Amino acid sequence: MPRQPCFGISNGKADIVTNQRPPKRIPRQPHATAAAAPVIALHTHEGAVLPRVLPFATFIAFIIIADVLERYGTSSSPLRWLYPAKAALVLAMLLVWCKHYPELRARPARRDLLEATVAGTIVFMLWITLDAHWMRSGTLRAFDAVGDDAIIDWPLVAARAAGAVLVVPVMEELFWRSFILRWLRQREFLSLRPSRAGARAATISVLLFGVEHNLWLAGIVAGLAYTLLYMRSETLWTPILGHAVTNGLLAIWVIATGSWTYW
Repeated sequence: MPRQPCFGISNGKADIVTNQRPPKRIPRQPHATAAAAPVIALHTHEGAVLPRVLPFATFIAFIIIADVLERYGTSSSPLRWLYPAKAALVLAMLLVWCKHYPELRARPARRDLLEATVAGTIVFMLWITLDAHWMRSGTLRAFDAVGDDAIIDWPLVAARAAGAVLVVPVMEELFWRSFILRWLRQREFLSLRPSRAGARAATISVLLFGVEHNLWLAGIVAGLAYTLLYMRSETLWTPILGHAVTNGLLAIWVIATGSWTYW
């Protein structure tokens, strides 16, 4: 049956008013929202992984490239500058992605800074002590600090020290502690508090961190110290500082004693 129009008076004028009902609103299905949630979480997860993995992977790739070039007879002189190159590239990547690191916004307490300094110093002392033959994997290669004129290349040494103190700690702690430690416990790792990572994730990440280094036992000790600092303080700057203290003291010791194999 067709709807009949009716007339009404509005502001002294005749208006036609219909009795047509407004269209029904279709409620959003709950399953549609639930289905979209994993997709959003997946994109967020992927966006969090890349900024923490790629700088570390780039650093390791340079090490592999240098090893391959050396095996194929490339002179060590140009290879010496691969370290400053990779440190500069990794630093650029960290700066570009700095907004993707919410864990770097929290500042550690004074007590955490003190603990990091003490722990970093202890790790340094153990690092130069735990160097027996069975504590090593592979061959320790000395950093080539001497140029073709048999004189120490101090700009190169300074670049190496700066990379070890300022770039490596941030890069490795973002990868090993912020990502790997928490990811082993929970795939959406950004929402996991470091203190809840658990013993299993801590053990695996520490062992992997140790294997990464030629001095594997010293690496395990260092990884354990930095992991405990992170889990205790729940701020990534704490293990970063401890790591930087270790590398800084090691750089001073290497330069003072000429023990280039520890670089």
